[in-house]
Amino acid sequence: METTKIQISDAALKAAAEQGMDEFIQVFTDKYLEVLGGELKAETMGLLNGCQHSLLGYRFFREEVMDGGFVQLIQNGYGPYIFENPFAKAMRLFGLTDFSKLIYEAKEIYDKNKEDLTKDRSYDDFMAMYEQYEAFDDLEEKFLDMEELVTATLAEYVDEHLTDFAEIL
Repeated sequence: METTKIQISDAALKAAAEQGMDEFIQVFTDKYLEVLGGELKAETMGLLNGCQHSLLGYRFFREEVMDGGFVQLIQNGYGPYIFENPFAKAMRLFGLTDFSKLIYEAKEIYDKNKEDLTKDRSYDDFMAMYEQYEAFDDLEEKFLDMEELVTATLAEYVDEHLTDFAEIL
């Protein structure tokens, strides 16, 4: 499967950039999700290139961790997308060294406990995971402390390497 040519209007990018870094990144990731039919599926993964997947991975990572932490990220099915792909390496290559290290630290916990972390659970069992996996707490706090800088740095990287992320019309 060949990657799809992702096209974004310059006007949409400029309008989003004026609203903020989150909105700038979201213009790209909304388009990626549109191309993927709204969700990640094995048969559509090839539609995006590595940079596009990394940016989409950041969107999922940020939304899930800020809403419900690593437990929620993994329970909502994003563990493999984040931890079993070169997401952390891509973040380092994008200039986000500290964030990359944080992902590798979380990956160690994920790898040691993958079977348990990815099991289907009732709501009560899911909530109990927060006590069981307190090892994620410090990493979540670190991310919350660095989130604005990570998002801004990532947006800057995207802006400086636009053609890796989309064709701008």
